[in-house]
Amino acid sequence: MPPSNPLPPKENALFKRILRCYEHKQYKNGLKFAKQILSNPKFAEHGETLAMKGLTLNCLGRKEEAYEYVRRGLRNDLKSPVCWHVYGLLQRSDKKYDEAIKCYRNALKWEKENIQILRDLSLLQIQMRDLEGYKDTRYQLFMLRPTQRTSWIGFAMSYHLLGDYEMANSIIDAFRTNQMKGPYDYEQSELLLYQNMVLAESGQYERALQHLQKFQNQILDKLSVKETSGEYYLKLKRFKEAEAVYEDLLKRNPENVMYYEKLVEAKQLSSPDEKVAFYDDYKLEYPKAIAPRRLQLTEAYLPVFERLIDEYLRHGLHKGIPPLFVDLRSLYVDESKADTIEKLILQYIDNLAKTGVFSTKPDEVKQPASALLWAYYFAAQHFDYKQDTTKALFYIDAAIEHTPTLIELFIVKGRIYKHAGDPVSAYEWLEEAQAMDTADRYVNSKCARYMLRAGHVKRAEDMCAKFTREGVPATENLNEMQCMWFQTEAAAAYQRLQRWGEALKKAHEVDRHFSEIIEDQFDFHSYCMRKMTLRSYVGLLRLEDVLRSHPFYFRCARVAISVYLRLYQHPLQDVPQTQEPDTENLAPSELKKLRNKQRKAKRKAEQESALAAQVQVKREQHHKARQQQEQGDPEAPQLDELVPDKLARAEDPLEQALKFLQPLRTLAADRIDTHLMAFEIYFRKEKPLLMLQSIKRAWRLDSQNEHLHDCLLRFRTWLDDKQAGLPTGVTTVIDKETQPMFKGRSPQTMAEEFVAGPALRSQRGALWGARALRRLQPAPAPAALALATRLDLPGLSIQGCVEVLESLRAGDFGECEKETEQYVQACRAKFPHALAFKPDAPPADDAQPGDFALDN
Repeated sequence: MPPSNPLPPKENALFKRILRCYEHKQYKNGLKFAKQILSNPKFAEHGETLAMKGLTLNCLGRKEEAYEYVRRGLRNDLKSPVCWHVYGLLQRSDKKYDEAIKCYRNALKWEKENIQILRDLSLLQIQMRDLEGYKDTRYQLFMLRPTQRTSWIGFAMSYHLLGDYEMANSIIDAFRTNQMKGPYDYEQSELLLYQNMVLAESGQYERALQHLQKFQNQILDKLSVKETSGEYYLKLKRFKEAEAVYEDLLKRNPENVMYYEKLVEAKQLSSPDEKVAFYDDYKLEYPKAIAPRRLQLTEAYLPVFERLIDEYLRHGLHKGIPPLFVDLRSLYVDESKADTIEKLILQYIDNLAKTGVFSTKPDEVKQPASALLWAYYFAAQHFDYKQDTTKALFYIDAAIEHTPTLIELFIVKGRIYKHAGDPVSAYEWLEEAQAMDTADRYVNSKCARYMLRAGHVKRAEDMCAKFTREGVPATENLNEMQCMWFQTEAAAAYQRLQRWGEALKKAHEVDRHFSEIIEDQFDFHSYCMRKMTLRSYVGLLRLEDVLRSHPFYFRCARVAISVYLRLYQHPLQDVPQTQEPDTENLAPSELKKLRNKQRKAKRKAEQESALAAQVQVKREQHHKARQQQEQGDPEAPQLDELVPDKLARAEDPLEQALKFLQPLRTLAADRIDTHLMAFEIYFRKEKPLLMLQSIKRAWRLDSQNEHLHDCLLRFRTWLDDKQAGLPTGVTTVIDKETQPMFKGRSPQTMAEEFVAGPALRSQRGALWGARALRRLQPAPAPAALALATRLDLPGLSIQGCVEVLESLRAGDFGECEKETEQYVQACRAKFPHALAFKPDAPPADDAQPGDFALDN
């Protein structure tokens, strides 16, 4: 279609040069040519030239001018596909994908067959998962360019993503038979594997297997052919063929655990004795392989287990394998196996210390001196796992006395103290381990994590600075590298320190990382189809769809939501202005001290300001360099700076909390914490139907949950107070849906029944039940207090006792100073190493007393 406002030949040639300059990133030359056209009074308002000038300015970072020129160009030529396309590119550069799609659709109204606009539109549609729109756009591209490979692949993939596997398969078949010629190469191989994936996802395993066998000579990934065919044989219950495939795969890699498990399935072995005998055969066939020996331990039972674990432990201790305990830890779910391991390891230590052998048998071979060291090391971890801190410390101290230069010993000692509730001693031992090998990044990171859990945020940052870029603060570099383990730990540390703004800043930084990862997939939509990495591409799309279900996001969202809820209940007060000290009445010596203090504060402020300016310059240089490396994309939008104080004083904390919650309601709906957090938000917003939805979803997951019980009671009490003012339709729905949960009981009855039953099954249940009783009976309730402070309940832990102590100090049970002190003394006797129960606990340099992470 010709331009709606054509230029004469001379100006048209200049306009084409603007387009070439944009494509080759010669932006200043492009602006020069645009000026030559626009300086002519006849074409001063030429829409397409104005739009291209705006697009060029956008690439130079002059965003406001860019939008002004593009909108001006669009007003002057509303029927120009170029103007609409350019406006779409601007919107895309600002990540406003929905608006960009509208612009592209407007451009296509005036030029239906523009290949470039259709391609750009298809990329945005797959980015936004508009699969129906993507299919239509890929169909148009396919009709316009039927000889291009990407047209066929994109068209087939659009049907695959929509679940129309038969159509996708037929398109790939037609493309492969009609278009692909020449020798078999990697791209042909990947296309065949992708087609096989489509057939398998349609549930046609027989057909997929035949396809794999037919084209196995053309597929270069021979391992994938074997593994996939073995999977198909198992699904089709053709066990003999599957057995042959997995036996062949084991010859290739006898350490692959999955191959053994699949072979057990193919041989249809069910009893433990059969499986133990099966692994015995492969121990003989592959004498150096560890996998069959370890898998055998999971299946075996006493007395066979004792013989097998004896062999396994002796081998591990003789060789000096540090992760031996981690390898065997999963066996501890069976108490008899844990007891057997304990008996053997204590026997080894006794014999090795006396005679240097594992047992007193006459034919025993003398072991190296390191065997005793690793036996101590294993025993320390064993008793730490069993929460016997005294024995764990005894054995780790014996190991350190034996070999005081082994870093792993100090790491384990720090872990023992962490589990014992002493995070300060824990990080000090990790710091000593780090000092023994300052080039070990793992130990450095582990030490920083322990420092954060002890409340020493500044020290943790200094520790990480040893491995970050010079000249830039560690937090800046860690944020740039998307180091989310540090940021989630720092957010939790700041939350414990009640530094709400910093906690929210870290949570928002993690949230932005996930947004960036989602946006970064944009470049792969065209790349993967061009390079034929189709299976990986489909995996990428499916990963991005559930990205925010990752534990890192869940942790940061939980911190952010709890902080916002706290700020809603207790908003920060404005900081009073400090008054100028009265210098007239000060003694000369005091005045001199004051002046020195002011000079030091001023010098420190100037240094911090200079450092911040330097950091900002480096950040801008980095962003500029990264922008120059990007291929043709306009400058990415600059995000607002995260200011802790501003975040902590948000005008709508509940709305901010909802932003973190929304992805979890979709992607973490199988976690009860998601729905409990939702209830807490909607309860404060007084949204009865959304409260009902949240507790219903939580009820379906775990009807006995302690926190859910508290939510039910609060909802029931709220309904008793507010139900008269609710619409009739709402009350009808609530009455019907809550019947299975409330069963016509009053809040008092529900609380008493819970305390008599589920509350006594755990320490956490007792605490929530006691809180409910106290809330329903505001008068002093000794029974509720006694229930909360019981120390003979199942699942007793340091963290649980800390929660009870915080609840007592927060006044949940009224004035109870005497009872609180008695509870602290009882906890101190039960957990002697826990800092939370020590009266003289040393505070961190940037922490408050008692603000420690005690998670296992």
